[in-house]
Amino acid sequence: MAMMADLDRFIFRKEFYKRVGRAWKRGYLLYRLPVTKKSSLVVAMANNLKLEVYELQLSNVGA
Repeated sequence: MAMMADLDRFIFRKEFYKRVGRAWKRGYLLYRLPVTKKSSLVVAMANNLKLEVYELQLSNVGA
């Protein structure tokens, strides 16, 4: 999967970002119809990197 390869490459290039003075951040915009496994993709990516995932229900956030 191209996204996983990109993420793996990004994770192992932290020193490069530091050396060139860039923020070590990566973002992905996941847009698809409901129930198309977007959450499963995020969990798989986190598991691959041994990271935790926090799920927020924005509908519960007050104004």
